[in-house]
Amino acid sequence: MRMLTIECASEACSIALFEGDALVAARHEVLGRGHAEHLVPLIASLPGKGRAGAIRVSLGPGSFTGVRIGLAAARALGLAWGAAVLGYPTLALVAAQNPEGEALVCMAGGHGQWFVQPFRGGLPQGPLASLRPADAAAGFGCERVIGSRAQDLVSLRGYGTASFMLPDASAASGLPKRLLTSSLAPLYGRPPDARLPA
Repeated sequence: MRMLTIECASEACSIALFEGDALVAARHEVLGRGHAEHLVPLIASLPGKGRAGAIRVSLGPGSFTGVRIGLAAARALGLAWGAAVLGYPTLALVAAQNPEGEALVCMAGGHGQWFVQPFRGGLPQGPLASLRPADAAAGFGCERVIGSRAQDLVSLRGYGTASFMLPDASAASGLPKRLLTSSLAPLYGRPPDARLPA
């Protein structure tokens, strides 16, 4: 069965089509903005216009708009194709791009904070946190750091190795199945800024 993976939670717009675990085709474009305009044409450029019996989509955390665009597209295609749609955490996809050993995933968050979470063998070793850079640098001892803010964290704390990575849908076959969920609620990673009046 074919599987389409959609990843829009970062500045990258990334999609991949699999036959079982074998990658059939992928597209990965660093856009910054404009996911809504680019996502559907990218999917249509895949073999068979990307049609698949299963869909995987990023739940975040990451760009509020990007996450919701990806979820809306996945839900719509799932209905149109009769495909099962499952979500996955964005940081787990970054960890799947580094399948060996232990690493701290560090990605850009909102309001100057970073999303951080330690992984080993593709599985989370602690909860997702949204932290100020100084707190993120002081709070984790993983030697290897990966993600869009990896080099910044390593420079701030003064040790470790860093690899810049954006989420790439072509690594989705490496996601542990236990991290997939049928609950397609966005993972925002931090409390909302707006609060209802008391």
